[in-house]
Amino acid sequence: MKPQQADAPLLSILVPGYNVGRFITDCLDHIVAQMHHRHELIMVDDGSTDDTVARVQAVQEAYPRLQVRLVVQPNQGISDARNRALLEARGEYILFVDSDDRLLPRSLEALERVIEDKRPDVIATALRMWHPDAPDKDRDVYMSYAPDQTITCQDTILTSFLNDRHMYVWCKVFRREIYAQEAMPLFPSRRLFEDVAVVPRLLQRCRSLVYLPHVLLAYRQHPVSITRVISEQWCVDFVSALAAVKPHFERAGVSAAVRAQFDVAVCHFYIGMVKNSYQLPAKTGNAVRGKVRGIFLDSLFAPPKEVLADMAGNGGDAHTARQVQRALDGNRWFHFQQTAVRKLKLWQRLERTRAAQR
Repeated sequence: MKPQQADAPLLSILVPGYNVGRFITDCLDHIVAQMHHRHELIMVDDGSTDDTVARVQAVQEAYPRLQVRLVVQPNQGISDARNRALLEARGEYILFVDSDDRLLPRSLEALERVIEDKRPDVIATALRMWHPDAPDKDRDVYMSYAPDQTITCQDTILTSFLNDRHMYVWCKVFRREIYAQEAMPLFPSRRLFEDVAVVPRLLQRCRSLVYLPHVLLAYRQHPVSITRVISEQWCVDFVSALAAVKPHFERAGVSAAVRAQFDVAVCHFYIGMVKNSYQLPAKTGNAVRGKVRGIFLDSLFAPPKEVLADMAGNGGDAHTARQVQRALDGNRWFHFQQTAVRKLKLWQRLERTRAAQR
């Protein structure tokens, strides 16, 4: 990462993207409308073959007084685009925005107010699950941190985060020096769920957090076919993301409370993957569940029986504990139930797609 300069921006807004011509103008317009001289916007184009670059250049030309930069690189994947953006950033704080999402009004102002008043290592924010084609499904998501106060207890920072399980990098605004403490490249190349593998490590380095209960960003939900979303790589990367965090937590010597909450988060991620894997062809699904089972077990700090027993005593986690145990046991009823549920959902989506095409 570039060394911070005396006249460096207060905030760097980083937007990685690939073939996002349909969305990028809307995304950038919602950012530049809030910018001033203490902000910089860096868009990293990851080898797009559509009109993404031309659209970014049009925004640059429309706002010549703002610090809007375009960086073009050969196609390498979202992780490498994020890494390149970090190398280019000069601001004291880093805000990632995905290229198909919207930064909501007054967000930069709200962040700047917290930075000026408290200058924490990280600012956590609320977010919106945004369904452009079905607004009735929109919902705002808030975190469990106490709002508007500086939290300096590392256990509180990490256990609340792991309990919420909203691991998106764009709802955590870190000091750039927190990123600088990690070896680069930071985001794992050619991997899905790259922020899940990184954000817990960054938070472990933070000694202060402020939760800003402002809905910062609208996270676009795409109405894509169920068969185009889930793949073998999706399943493996989903569970492997937290597995990659475990050795970092071990080296850092996180507390027993953090380890216990980490194990609970791993269980939730695992059963989510198992359920989604039933969208795959039967043979592929069986193979990937066998492969990921070992990754899951290696991810836990405590023995699985102990983890599941503790979860069973917690009302909010008891159902997940039962499902994880059934998945591990190869329970036939669980297998039949998940197969039926996923087939029903696939049929429902196909019917909606056919209806939309009529």
